[in-house]
Amino acid sequence: MAAVDALGDPDRAAGSLRFFKSGPGDYGEGDRFVGVPVPRLRSLVRSFRGLDAPGVVDLLDSPVHEHRLIGLFLLRDGFERSDTEADRAAWVEVYLDAIARGRVNNWDLVDSSADPILGVWLLDRPRELLTRFAADDDLWCRRVGIVATFAFIRRGRASTLYEIAPLVIADRRDLIQKAFGWMLREAGKRCDRDELVGYLESHAAAMGRTALSYATEHLDADHRAALRALR
Repeated sequence: MAAVDALGDPDRAAGSLRFFKSGPGDYGEGDRFVGVPVPRLRSLVRSFRGLDAPGVVDLLDSPVHEHRLIGLFLLRDGFERSDTEADRAAWVEVYLDAIARGRVNNWDLVDSSADPILGVWLLDRPRELLTRFAADDDLWCRRVGIVATFAFIRRGRASTLYEIAPLVIADRRDLIQKAFGWMLREAGKRCDRDELVGYLESHAAAMGRTALSYATEHLDADHRAALRALR
């Protein structure tokens, strides 16, 4: 998208290559950047609001990271502004297809879309789809399954997270650890602190250090130390 590229900064792009681990063998290997900060991308959404699904798919198919990110912003905007369930369902299908084709393929792309699109869509629907994502060995599918539970947590419902926890607790990949610990922390802050503590007391020994560290960040120092000592 020319409007995105026009805002690019080569120095920022070079920094993004490192920040998003786009080197050989890294999780973002081969990704390309033009160097546009997220606030500038969000401001462009207003200019392109109403872009149809084929236009969004074109953005999601771009090799440029910022194109895919603004594509997800526009997808979310279309989903949230839809007047009918059929229209909302159509946007969800665009999103699921993008995941299946590997176009939602970095942590910021997942984190900006899984909760407000897929999570919100499933709030009053069967949650088997989240279970399938959480059980998937693919890094980005599994992260989608974890982060989408934030939609439930924001509304005081942590049960979805605890239901998928057995599927992800043993995964030691850094981006899964961070997502799982982040959601646990939010469940403790927004839903039920005692429920989180009970979960951690029972499962800390099986958790990775990173997930446990994230999950206990909001607890007092002595409580954090006691829980981390259970590993």
